[in-house]
Amino acid sequence: MLFATTNLGKVKEVEDILKTKVLSLKDLNEKIEVDENGKTFLENAIIKAKTIYEKTKIPTLAEDSGLEIEVLNGFPGVLTNRFLGEKKTDSEKNQALLNMMKDKENRNCQFVSAFAFYDGKHLETSESVLKGTIAYREQINMGFGFDSIFLYQDKFLSDMTIPEKNKISPRQKALKNLGNIFLQKDIDLIN
Repeated sequence: MLFATTNLGKVKEVEDILKTKVLSLKDLNEKIEVDENGKTFLENAIIKAKTIYEKTKIPTLAEDSGLEIEVLNGFPGVLTNRFLGEKKTDSEKNQALLNMMKDKENRNCQFVSAFAFYDGKHLETSESVLKGTIAYREQINMGFGFDSIFLYQDKFLSDMTIPEKNKISPRQKALKNLGNIFLQKDIDLIN
């Protein structure tokens, strides 16, 4: 199975959840561009899974995920990875979000993870959410993305090991749900 990402942090998390190695886009000899023009995380995951499967003919698991901040009307949402433009660091994006939040009392947010699996015959999807709050400062330790500004029960995601984070992760929940769907329909997720 091919996991449609170049993000090695996501690859490590998914491998820990699935207890198996997966191919990533970095393992391919070609660069595949996908126009993520969906309005939701799930739409983008489906677009990625189908596009990459059609180019590689390898059963493909794709995810789109991001941060939705309540007081910012769900921003950055599907733009989480690119709201400042391409090639910005995680820290630059996190600092921009912290600046947007500096005068806000409502710090509620959620991390959304949407998966799509496509093998040319089956399209299966799953989505999950982790609710938390935006911190007042960045705590860089482990993790990636917005882990260093996301608090879950007053603990930074960046302070959690991968196994600790996977216990609460919406990626874990969404992937487990997909696994149940595959068992019910006799689809081999790892092929």
